[in-house]
Amino acid sequence: MLKIKEYVKAESLEEAYQLNQKKKSCILGGMLWLKMGSRTIQTAIDLSGLGLDKIEETEEAFSIGCMTTLRQLEKHEGLEKLTQGAIRQSVESIVGVQFRNLATVGGSIFGRFGFSDVLTCFLALDTYVELYHGGIIPLEEFAAAKKDRDILVRLIVKKTPVHCVYMSHRNTRTDFPVLTCAVSEDGRGVRAVVGARPGRAVCIRLEEDSLEGGLDGSLDAAAEGLAAQVTTGSNMRAGASYRSVLAKVLIRRGLCRLLEERGIS
Repeated sequence: MLKIKEYVKAESLEEAYQLNQKKKSCILGGMLWLKMGSRTIQTAIDLSGLGLDKIEETEEAFSIGCMTTLRQLEKHEGLEKLTQGAIRQSVESIVGVQFRNLATVGGSIFGRFGFSDVLTCFLALDTYVELYHGGIIPLEEFAAAKKDRDILVRLIVKKTPVHCVYMSHRNTRTDFPVLTCAVSEDGRGVRAVVGARPGRAVCIRLEEDSLEGGLDGSLDAAAEGLAAQVTTGSNMRAGASYRSVLAKVLIRRGLCRLLEERGIS
């Protein structure tokens, strides 16, 4: 059972940050995973009054507030166009529409959950996080760091031209994923992101700078090389060896789809 002793609707990020420095304080977010646990929260901090529930677009980037819901991501036309539907595909199997209307981007990203479809997909893009105290840093650096008591204000997704593919494997449609995988190519090269290992998502890169030439006709070798860099483990959904095989399969499918989009056979 979740017990909350004091509820505070923050009037500023500074107030929220100061309250959150106490160990028994907690940012609520969408409060969907939080309520499934059994704990006592001394001070529950609500950010819903700070205008952080919007997706704003500029010429250079999309700015996604931490209180933006997964449903907003799913329906956003600009993100759909930038990622060829990858953002939508990464969230559409998360429980159901009612859940996605409440679950927040900030909760998914800050939690660094191993099962997070959202973290996997954004790692494949040119993404940064804005922290209230820590400033703006690459999402990949943030995802690898230890949790602290800072506040994630927003995600910043640069409009770097990208080809992106998102896939996941689930035992049942709306269950937690057995494995998540995003493969992308942009100005920084080709990368594959694998999550639900069952650990948090990791990003690995091809030695080749691009997919020109069809990876020398060796998709299997490229996929095997990338998958070999992914450490997998076992849990109730799948064993480590199965996940390792699945990683190779999904990475190969992702590379193949990128080649098809580029018109490379």
